[in-house]
Amino acid sequence: MKLDLVESLGSRYDSPQQIARVVTEDWAARNLYCVACPCDFLTRLLANTRAVDLFCPQCKQVFQLKSSRNWNQTKIVDAAYASMISAVRSSNVPNLVVMQYTNFWKVRNALLVSSFFFTETVIEKRKPLSSVAQRAGWVGCNILLKQIPADGKLRLIADGVVTPTHRIRSQFNQIRPLSSLAVGLRGWTLDVLNTIRQIQKTEFALSEVYSFETQLAAAHPGNRNVREKIRQQLQRLRDLGFLQFVSPGRYRASMNADG
Repeated sequence: MKLDLVESLGSRYDSPQQIARVVTEDWAARNLYCVACPCDFLTRLLANTRAVDLFCPQCKQVFQLKSSRNWNQTKIVDAAYASMISAVRSSNVPNLVVMQYTNFWKVRNALLVSSFFFTETVIEKRKPLSSVAQRAGWVGCNILLKQIPADGKLRLIADGVVTPTHRIRSQFNQIRPLSSLAVGLRGWTLDVLNTIRQIQKTEFALSEVYSFETQLAAAHPGNRNVREKIRQQLQRLRDLGFLQFVSPGRYRASMNADG
């Protein structure tokens, strides 16, 4: 994987946004690979294909690229809120590649967020555009990266250092069991997984997960039996291979997050 972008590709454009789009999409087409299968290249889709930039010709995984000179690991701006929520509910969200490039047109960071880690919890509704805006009333959204478990954020490039392809694919294979969950079940499961990662212990107690009860209740206001739901998700994470039961009320995380 090369880190240099071809700045000259944007020479025919005046808009900085257009220049950045052309240059970064060219880099992605030349350097990105499929994390879900052995295919070492991705195919570009036609310009203006809605929400998707590249796809894998072998396993048909789709990918969207978002690039910027800024690097925000907390949240990133996305498109229309209603469209994103609809895509989440229909399990139609592409894998997302968040890329940062420097003023000297070199890639510094690239993070791949797996498609099945997108839930309604991580989509933040923005305020409608003002009445004087060109698209008055339009409502966009933010993707709350901090709400996504580290397991689902694969660091292709970190501070200019490329992660070996085989390691990224190994990490993806570790989280792949989560893709089998029905869309309606993922939200709770991933939110509980995220709390476990925030505890930052290999072995932890049920009481430590209960300490996130208020936070989980706010994310899922329709559920009044939060503790019961937490225990249910711990059971599910055990069945999927993410946890081991050590003793009553004690658990061991059987997979290290590498995010």
